Amino acid sequence: MTRACVTKPVVDLLRNPDGPRDRQLLYGDAVSVGDQSGGWCQVISDKDGYSGWLRTDQLGPEITSTHWVWAPATHAYAQADMKSPDQVCLSFGSRVEVMSQKNEFVETSLGFIPAVHVKPVGTLVNDPVAVAELFLGTPYLWGGNSRFGLDCSGLVQVGLLACGVPCPGDSGDQERVLGSALPQGSDAQRGDLLFWKGHVAWVSGDNMLLHANAHHMSVVFEPMDQAISRIAAQGDGPVTALKRF
Repeated sequence: MTRACVTKPVVDLLRNPDGPRDRQLLYGDAVSVGDQSGGWCQVISDKDGYSGWLRTDQLGPEITSTHWVWAPATHAYAQADMKSPDQVCLSFGSRVEVMSQKNEFVETSLGFIPAVHVKPVGTLVNDPVAVAELFLGTPYLWGGNSRFGLDCSGLVQVGLLACGVPCPGDSGDQERVLGSALPQGSDAQRGDLLFWKGHVAWVSGDNMLLHANAHHMSVVFEPMDQAISRIAAQGDGPVTALKRF
């Protein structure tokens, strides 16, 4: 396998060439490249081991990322000036190589990014729910992993990866490997994960959930008892697990 990095702000990781989106990768995400055919390549993502297909023109040589975007989203500008033309918009978690700093901006190959929007690689945060709260109001997108759209498992993954906690991309795998299961009837607390078949939500506080869901088509706060009743009523079954880190 060869090594490469994603060179577009957000790319769809497809089940097969021209197939459905399973997940997404962000600018600067490192991948191992395997089979290639007809302008497509099969890759394995470093950050979670997810495998899928990308167009070859969405990849470039591996770079040495020095910083990651920790604002929900940011712009790269043509000059170190917020009034200069914006070149591209990057989502939380994108990885960039900073070459220098000028005024209140860092210089990258994409342009100048506000210095307050990036942190050095290796800098971690300590509250995954607080990270997830940055995405409040983000549109729901099946398989999405960015500020421009994400799904329930994407919202869980973005919070945990920012805290340095390994996290798979799908809710079923998350239920299987994350945290420790609590006995039925346990009181939930902030930072717990509530699972259904095919769905997951953060517990954000007393009787409150934070989740990306197709009912609201966005990331929302929702009372826990209301969500449990609604999900059961729509035919998606009961809660399958309450997990704690």
